[in-house]
Amino acid sequence: MPPTEQLEIETKYDVDEHAIFPALHELPGVDRVAQPVELSLEAVYFDTAALDLAAAKVTLRRRTGGEDDGWHVKLPVSSGERLEIQHPLGRSVSKVPLQVVRSVRVHARDNQLVPVVTLKTRRIVHRLLDADGEVLAEVSDDHVTSTVDGAEESWREWEIELVNGSLDLLEAAEPVLRAAGAKPATGPSKLARALGDRVPAREKWELPKKPSTADLFRAYALEQVQAIHQRDPEVRRDVHDAVHKMRVATRRLRSALATYRPVVDREAGDQLRAELKWLAGELGGARDAEVQREHFKTAVEAQPVELVMGKVADFIDTHLRAVYKSGRVQALAALESERYFRLLDALDELIANPPLAGETRKAAKQMPELLDHDWKRMSKAVRRMEAAEDAATQDHELHEVRKASKRLRYAAESAVAVLGDEATGLVSRAKEVQEVLGDHQDSVVARDLLRELAVQVYLDGGNAFTFGRLHAAEEQRGEASRIAFLELWPTLK
Repeated sequence: MPPTEQLEIETKYDVDEHAIFPALHELPGVDRVAQPVELSLEAVYFDTAALDLAAAKVTLRRRTGGEDDGWHVKLPVSSGERLEIQHPLGRSVSKVPLQVVRSVRVHARDNQLVPVVTLKTRRIVHRLLDADGEVLAEVSDDHVTSTVDGAEESWREWEIELVNGSLDLLEAAEPVLRAAGAKPATGPSKLARALGDRVPAREKWELPKKPSTADLFRAYALEQVQAIHQRDPEVRRDVHDAVHKMRVATRRLRSALATYRPVVDREAGDQLRAELKWLAGELGGARDAEVQREHFKTAVEAQPVELVMGKVADFIDTHLRAVYKSGRVQALAALESERYFRLLDALDELIANPPLAGETRKAAKQMPELLDHDWKRMSKAVRRMEAAEDAATQDHELHEVRKASKRLRYAAESAVAVLGDEATGLVSRAKEVQEVLGDHQDSVVARDLLRELAVQVYLDGGNAFTFGRLHAAEEQRGEASRIAFLELWPTLK
């Protein structure tokens, strides 16, 4: 069976052993409370020896005795919300199945996952029902015993988890539960309470009110590293647009390492840039095919029906689906490689101990200089484009201009904290240029693909007429994008 996913929204409370469970049938929307159900649960939690999962607020357990026996992975989403991924129980008991391991690979990497905590819970479940009998929420009265390194600890807690109810129900339940003696839980989960201070504390770093340029770099880099951690499991689960978002995070960080060269050690920064470029390249095949599939679906539909000769849309889509599948295999292989794990280690070190070099100055004074440097770099690319003597060279240089506009945009993003509206406006204009030139580059790639597919259709004895029309449309799209860029370019000056 394939894994299932659900968003877990719950609130936990610590409660005294002798507290009396309150009546909940008068909560808003609740018509009645179903007959309580008693369960005897056992959960074995797995982590690395260094408790890397717990430090990242990620849990991995093998649970039996309930209505959802299986391997469960919980990933933090926001305060009070976690994404729970459930895998079938299978035969494995002491070893985590590979499919489950991959869900937490970005944190565990190539470290072994071993049992760290066993929880035995006597649970009494009270289901809150509406007038139609639909379950709004489940309120659990849990008597828990944890075993860590042979030591036992017991406690009682109440937990209310939404099923089909609204957040208003959680809010309304709180005063009722607290009046019965409950207090907000001291930890986010049973696992956190069981482990206590064994979990390594991660430094919490915030941008100072008057940051240096190095501070701005660290804040921006931290944001991108967190994005990579978030997107990794999504890419593995084939969540829509996850590859794109992960790739963008690698590009933003790579760009920042270039923009901030005056304050970041060049050798260390360039090594990271090379590895980030490698990762973006490994993700690129799947992403490019994804974009092209969406575009050509619309492009073929825009053609007059009488001018579509043959099953053009199906032919293109079949080809791109194969490319996407191949690209995804390549991307997943990269995410399972030692090279990727060591890159993740290096990114952790980048945030914990940024390799700073040179003089650290106030960001408000130095950032305009760095932005000006990136703008001049883009200007040189524009001049090369304008001097191009043939279409192919001009297409190449426009692509270089696009990459330069991305660097300018990302640099401006990182400067918003100190330059405010000025940086925000630059972000907006650079993004517009980037998108216009993105259309141009997509048209270049599309033309190459259409020519390749047209030749294949022709050699197979088919009619390539519609491919020629699509190619002409892509030429028009490219030219329109080029003209639009020339109109936008002065706004960046």
